[in-house]
Amino acid sequence: MGNRLETEKIGKLMAKFAIPAIISMLVGSLYNIVDQIFIGQGVGILGNAATNVAFPITTFCVATALLFGVGGASNFNLAAGAGDEEKSHQFMGNALMLLILGGLIIALIVLLFLNPLLDLFGVTEKVLPYAIDYTGITAFGIPFLVVTTGASHLMRADGSPTLSMACTLAGAITNTILDPLFIFGFGWGIKGAAWATVIGQVASGVLVFFYFTKKSNIQFKKKMFRIQKDIAKEIWELGMASFINQIAMAFVQIIMNNTLRHYGAKSDYGAEIPLAVVGIISKVNMVFMAVCIGVSQGCQPIWGFNYGAKNYKRVEETYKRAATICVAVGVAFFLLFQLSPRTVINLFGDGSEIYYRFAERYLRIFMFFTFINAIQPMSAGFFTSMGKAKLGATVSLTRQVLFLLPLIIIFPLIMGIDGVMYAGPIADFSAAVLSIVFVIREIRWMRSQR
Repeated sequence: MGNRLETEKIGKLMAKFAIPAIISMLVGSLYNIVDQIFIGQGVGILGNAATNVAFPITTFCVATALLFGVGGASNFNLAAGAGDEEKSHQFMGNALMLLILGGLIIALIVLLFLNPLLDLFGVTEKVLPYAIDYTGITAFGIPFLVVTTGASHLMRADGSPTLSMACTLAGAITNTILDPLFIFGFGWGIKGAAWATVIGQVASGVLVFFYFTKKSNIQFKKKMFRIQKDIAKEIWELGMASFINQIAMAFVQIIMNNTLRHYGAKSDYGAEIPLAVVGIISKVNMVFMAVCIGVSQGCQPIWGFNYGAKNYKRVEETYKRAATICVAVGVAFFLLFQLSPRTVINLFGDGSEIYYRFAERYLRIFMFFTFINAIQPMSAGFFTSMGKAKLGATVSLTRQVLFLLPLIIIFPLIMGIDGVMYAGPIADFSAAVLSIVFVIREIRWMRSQR
């Protein structure tokens, strides 16, 4: 009897792996969106702007987690599909150690260079005190955030998608309970939101440690945790596409924040309203992307194993089903953003009429191509899971670096702050089209090999 990844019905496999991945991604996004909602209600626009300024740090953490988590999981699946159990276990142990080291290094850098980093990320004088309070506290949770985010991929690869989801869910529930208690009950304001986030991250990290010491399907040995240059290199190569995509996102966030600060100050909106609004909408978009990236992550073990086993028909069928689901979800969010933008914005606190005017326009314009936005990140994961690291990295770079970054620099020179709004949909459409071209080419090649 073969491995279930090559014998079980694809629909059933996708449900088993993708649903927990989607929930894990949604829960992960709650760390940011719940903070944003409670901060908006309890602190106001300046608090929302502070979390937006701090957000590139979270993106750097996720980038590191995906570098070692996706890289380790993809290599694990490919080695398992090829029948090399010993090497697959080495990938798992090395990935875990790299996650721990990566989280500690990022936390140390943030704590040592907090003020210069916030200035680099686009903070204004009014927002700075809130940003220092929030980021200075959440830095202590960074190692747990990196380990939990990366380990969720390793746990799914290990055959435990439900337990992976449970680890992430425990932290998010903790955070959601503590947020209103600390912000409103104890009157800690933005510091309360930060401490709630840290405690939630620690809770998830503890459960991940418990899983790998007590519940894993792998019998770990000390030698598996000794970082080996060749193993680390292979992990790095297959995690690079996801890493680059996140780093590009962080870089774009930094440029965008500085652009908003500069051109916002010259507009009727001021600098703080655009910073707050863009922070809110980026968190809302995370909910949509969490669903679609969760689908992609749930499919990666199926893609990787079957590609390694040369079952190309199953690889193609899985991609088509995943793309159909993501486009359907995208259409639903597109309708929400276009028809009820104020309902979305109101979740994050009240504001002036000029605040609502900017927020509604930004949401409708910037997120116009939501219905196809998932194609590019899903395709990057598709190529990475099959061991095509360079192609995955190329696809990852398309939206953020190739299209969006130049546009958010050039368009505001012509259109002022409105230029940022129109840069989004053009970049989204261009990246989706290019990704589809690469996917069609790959599917044609797989068909020729049958």
